[in-house]
Amino acid sequence: MDAILQVPVDGFRLDNGSGSCCKPRNNLDSGTSRFTCFKESESQSLSSPTESTESQNPCSTEESTVCSTNHPVLKYINDMLMEEDIEEQSCMLEDSLALQAAQRSFFEVLHQDQTPPPPPPPEQISGDQDNCSIENFSSITSLLQQPTLGFTEISEESTRRYRLRGDDDEEDDLESERRSKLPAISAVDELAEKLEEVLLVCQKNDHGEATPNKTGRAKGSLNRSKAQKSDQPVDMRNLLMQCAQAVASFDQSRAFEKLKEIREHSSSHGDATQRLGYHFAEALEARITGTTKTPGFDVLGRTPMIDILKAYKEFVQSCPTLAMCYYTANRTIFELASKATTLHIVDFGILYGFQWPCLIQALSTRPGGPPKLRVTGIELPQPGFRPSERVEETGRRLKRFCDKFSVPFEYNFIAKAWDTITLDELVINSGETTVVNCILRLQYTPDETVSLNSPRDTALRLFRDINPDLFVFAEINGMYNSPFFLTRFREAMFHCSSLFDMFESNISEENDCRTLVERELIIKDAMSVIACEGAERFARPETYKQWQVRILRAGFRPAKLNKQIMKEGKELVRERYHKDFVIDNDNHWMFQGWKGRVLYALSCWKPAKKQ
Repeated sequence: MDAILQVPVDGFRLDNGSGSCCKPRNNLDSGTSRFTCFKESESQSLSSPTESTESQNPCSTEESTVCSTNHPVLKYINDMLMEEDIEEQSCMLEDSLALQAAQRSFFEVLHQDQTPPPPPPPEQISGDQDNCSIENFSSITSLLQQPTLGFTEISEESTRRYRLRGDDDEEDDLESERRSKLPAISAVDELAEKLEEVLLVCQKNDHGEATPNKTGRAKGSLNRSKAQKSDQPVDMRNLLMQCAQAVASFDQSRAFEKLKEIREHSSSHGDATQRLGYHFAEALEARITGTTKTPGFDVLGRTPMIDILKAYKEFVQSCPTLAMCYYTANRTIFELASKATTLHIVDFGILYGFQWPCLIQALSTRPGGPPKLRVTGIELPQPGFRPSERVEETGRRLKRFCDKFSVPFEYNFIAKAWDTITLDELVINSGETTVVNCILRLQYTPDETVSLNSPRDTALRLFRDINPDLFVFAEINGMYNSPFFLTRFREAMFHCSSLFDMFESNISEENDCRTLVERELIIKDAMSVIACEGAERFARPETYKQWQVRILRAGFRPAKLNKQIMKEGKELVRERYHKDFVIDNDNHWMFQGWKGRVLYALSCWKPAKKQ
């Protein structure tokens, strides 16, 4: 499977003038030819009924011997299928009888002191027999909720209706179910496209949306925290460190004792300290038992796009960290492309492409018209048979925004490990303004502790080989990449504690989006750092000074950030976000933090020697 996932995936090209959104490069001609052959064979069978009748006869004169030889085999297969059908019907009958018994006993417990009323007339339960369907579960549910109806009669009636159904009814119901699903799927896609407007975070809150609380905790968090902290207070960090020390010394009895104590004072829906204890205890237990529950990058792939967009909207409205990274990067790229005819962005870690709608809108208003926008989306392959599914959908989403703002657009994608990508796969054309963008994703590339030829340094050298006009880089400022478990655990605990407190103060407990945001930004990395070792530990953050050494060694020189952009960013954070958010700059780095702790760092770079 690993070999399959490492196969390079060809991109597809999106032309602004074409009608289709995406144009795959592979297997289109062969698929068309196969479809044509099928249609020709179908037309031949329809045009010659005599020939089709002869072809359907398995025992022609020339093949009578073969048919007679195969007849016992066909009879044996038919007998096996009939036996399986009989066994399936008997199992269904047994399940039905068991369900009736369970329902009868449940009804007797609920109505011990009541005399069961007479059953309702048959038309109240089922109605016309022709309209009965085993899939029509809603009517049965509504009848079960009636206090005057017994469960036994419903079970018998539904069983009788199922037995009276024929094959034709089942096919009709299956076809109607398929037709009913089509508008539902289209409605979901339509709703997701409408919610994509939240990606234009560059716009101000002029649509009547509530602005985040800038001075206090999120609504509903204070009352809940006081209610849950009424118990005897505990030092959760001290308990976690004691448990980690027991795990490091392989003292399982003491480790499980501390885990039990931590769980007594923690909760997955408590305050920041309780959630920290709950999730870190889960990670410690996974390390002890060896049942690692590292979700990896495919978690978002299993989450509906509507939920992702809602969580993103809530996150950018409550916390400026990601929005400021996008804002600073897009403003710098826009100034670079003020006179460019073609802007080529090579985005390492494009994921869902949430960064680019604001830039597309800004390019559409450029004096003299927008340039042609080329985007090469690079992402890690997803597990399964469609490793590039997510990055392909990202291209279609960006195409919709470019069509909306009339920006010429071309999209290519690559889904493979970054250290295995070659320069030829990126298709860098001469004369175009090239930008390499990598926002909060390089930490997931292995370093020299995993392989002597550090994949992280290999990726940075590829960035330099592209010879871009600008390299935009942002990462977590984390110190929990130590090879020693206790050191790594302590630093991860301090870092995640600040993140939990940040979300506690800005996103209310009643908001379901907070769970998804915390899972993607905290829990996933914490599980990797605590429960995994070696190559399984995919989260490997470094401090901004360590990143600076790597980037300089790869052949880049720092580029100073625009002072006007920094000034506008600080004003934006001060006006719209919590007062404890910190944004500052030091030479060519922009820092973002919470209550004095630096959590994120962003910088811009240019090649040291222009080739």
